Amino acid sequence: MAGPSLPLRVATFLTGLLECLGFAGVLFGWASLVFVFKTERYFEDLCEADAGLLSNATEQADCKAQDERFSLIFTVASFMNNFMTLPTGYIFDRFKTTVARLLAIFFYTSATLTIAFTSADSAVPLFLAMPMLTVGGILFLITNLQIGNLFGKHRSTIITLYNGAFDSSSAIFLFIKLLYEQGISLRASFIFLSACSIWHVGRTFLLMPRGHIPYPLPPNYSYGLCSGRGSRKEEKKTAEPENRELQSNECLSSNGESSGRAQQQNLRSFWSYALSRRLAWHLVWLSVIQLWHYLFIGTLNSLLTNLAGGDSSQVSAYTNAFAITQFFGVLCAPWNGLLMDRLKQRYQREAKRTGSSAAAVALLSAVPSLTLTSLLCLGFALCASIPVLPLQYVTFILQVVSRSFLYGGNAAFLTLGFPSEHFGKLFGLVMTLSAIVSLLQFPLFALIKGPLQNNPLYVNVTLLLTTLLTFVHPFLVYRECRSWKEDPSKP
Repeated sequence: MAGPSLPLRVATFLTGLLECLGFAGVLFGWASLVFVFKTERYFEDLCEADAGLLSNATEQADCKAQDERFSLIFTVASFMNNFMTLPTGYIFDRFKTTVARLLAIFFYTSATLTIAFTSADSAVPLFLAMPMLTVGGILFLITNLQIGNLFGKHRSTIITLYNGAFDSSSAIFLFIKLLYEQGISLRASFIFLSACSIWHVGRTFLLMPRGHIPYPLPPNYSYGLCSGRGSRKEEKKTAEPENRELQSNECLSSNGESSGRAQQQNLRSFWSYALSRRLAWHLVWLSVIQLWHYLFIGTLNSLLTNLAGGDSSQVSAYTNAFAITQFFGVLCAPWNGLLMDRLKQRYQREAKRTGSSAAAVALLSAVPSLTLTSLLCLGFALCASIPVLPLQYVTFILQVVSRSFLYGGNAAFLTLGFPSEHFGKLFGLVMTLSAIVSLLQFPLFALIKGPLQNNPLYVNVTLLLTTLLTFVHPFLVYRECRSWKEDPSKP
């Protein structure tokens, strides 16, 4: 393989995997952290006076306002996790890797230090700290996704593996919960996470590029420890024309093939892709499935408390089980990437025999992944809607597999269906718009707790019916690819 040496690529890959696994998506272990916050009596003043100590069995209704406060914090943080990907994606595209990573480290360290020094008497800063934690985490993920470009035909596998590691990082809050139960304070755990910023800084300057990792890699490409001023200038000259050539050959457009003229390049601008039908249905697919996951994670502590009749020991056991299953997301996600890579290679061989469009072949490999993700979400939603406590073990498994496929499939689809030069902005746009939909989780939670009197049946049925819309996206992509196969001049 042309480009940097194998040891450097492997070191970059492994440290990137560790970074995503240990830091990027910790927010989604929220249920474990809420259990600790409740034990520390955060927002306990919102409970009714006769609720007693939270360590004893109490009725869920006694602390409805407390649950709503925790749900609101998660809603704001998960919203910012997606909403800020547009400006952070622009920063990554415009100012490149080093600036984006230094910004991520600043946000992440500020957040962990803020959480470390909060207490039951000063819990309001959590509304600021949790969003900052998620923004730093998503920047870590965005800057690491480009590492897939170092591994050629395994690109989709690496992307989905990193997204799986992002999901698995939610288990970090489980470790904090278990350490807390062994006598390690919440403050000590978050100070340790703050100290890890030294490692992030070192990795930024030693094992990551100053700019972007091009695809495909030019023969003289170097970065990190091996890069110098001269080689970077040469790399920029070499990589840019090769990237343009690749994009003109492989990237898709609904308006026709791009030409070398400036006028045609303008037609294939960012907005021509942002306003396309393909991206619109992808947004629907992502938003609906994501809403299910956010609503489930944000209300899990309340749900388990209700199903367990207020038994804190059962709530703790099921919370641990949920967090443990989340950790295995890193093992689930690569199967999605392997599926896409294998299908892409198979379709490419067929395309050489039949003369089909290479662009259609690349996109067609995403159809099974999109369909399977929708099916997994439907199964997860059905199990989550049945109020049987032991069944939630099945719900946890389907949820982690579905979520691993969701974000890995989302990133991989955007790399296959759109030019890489717009990846950061399109990724940010999709995540930002889906964040607006995710805000529905708080009013839905308030609706369940209020007018529906803790009965989520009507909300669950409505969301289940909405989930059926997600199957439209892979169907339309399949039709689009089939039309190109019949007429290769279309894409």
